[in-house]
Amino acid sequence: MSINKLLRIAQIAPVIFPTPPVDHGGTERVVSDLTEALVALRHDVTLYAPSDSVTSARLRSAHPSLSALERAAGGPVAPGVPGVLEAAQLDLVARAIGEHDIVHVHGEFAHAAVLAKRPALTTIHWRVDELDRRLFFAHFDRLQVAAISGAQAAAIPASNLAGVVHHGIAENRYRLGSGACGYLAFIGRMTDQKRPDVAIRVARAAGRAIRLAGTVDVGNPRYFEDRVRPLLGPDAEYVGPVDDAAKQGLLGDAAALLFPIDWPEPFGLVMIEAMACGTPVIAWDRGSVREVIEEGVTGFVVRDEAEALAAIARLPSIDRAQVRRRFEARFGARRMAADYVALYRDVLERHGRA
Repeated sequence: MSINKLLRIAQIAPVIFPTPPVDHGGTERVVSDLTEALVALRHDVTLYAPSDSVTSARLRSAHPSLSALERAAGGPVAPGVPGVLEAAQLDLVARAIGEHDIVHVHGEFAHAAVLAKRPALTTIHWRVDELDRRLFFAHFDRLQVAAISGAQAAAIPASNLAGVVHHGIAENRYRLGSGACGYLAFIGRMTDQKRPDVAIRVARAAGRAIRLAGTVDVGNPRYFEDRVRPLLGPDAEYVGPVDDAAKQGLLGDAAALLFPIDWPEPFGLVMIEAMACGTPVIAWDRGSVREVIEEGVTGFVVRDEAEALAAIARLPSIDRAQVRRRFEARFGARRMAADYVALYRDVLERHGRA
């Protein structure tokens, strides 16, 4: 296949939130930025996503997002609704399968049966080292998967691994901030995987105020009530979910982002959002962190709270303008789209040989 040939690409988004999301929803944000960047590269892109999505690509929808249905219902809907939404969306894909050169899926499992004999690429936006994924890969041992980090790729079988593409975001979404307010920031789900309680302890030990944003994890709501809320106070403010505009202010005015993860983070989108604002990141050494953060340039990689405290003292050595430049060089949406197009061509070539 000619490397200059424009492709007909289907992007399959999750069904929980619209694409792009209103506030939280990292996968939907990545899918949106990838779709827009592919359109800018002049590829023919169809986005299969909930009807409350917004895109410059061709949009095909079966239903609104789960979040929209819950708002309309005034609360939770029947537990089988997400499965219905995914099935209806995959039916739309199956009906139009001949219109696309390649299908890029950002969902869970069912698509593998629908697309087993078609040129397709799957990006998994979650950890891949647990039993569900091991069973999945054992059965679909030729499904082509794009890892979002080398750390994630280590748990993907070689027969499935198509390559590694780090996330990117739209280069103009955020701008360089001064960090003049001096507080520390935390953005993430209020859960034991993200450890906002650790962030509060570190900030307080450093004599710094901290502002925390993110949703209370629906799967673990007691964590916020039991472990986070008791630590809040005048120097530790929880502001709830934030949209892009609020995130610009929160990150741009912060001296640093604390990222005290306690799980094998497959990427960590908020790290590059902070970098886009010129804000250095102090991140715990798990998962993809060392692939994203350049030690002493865009932040510091630490092992525990004591090292995080020492890193806070070193923040004046970081050049915020350089942090922004490194974001532009490494984590823009255009770079992400170009990397994926290269993978699409590889998948199509292998499919043609098969």
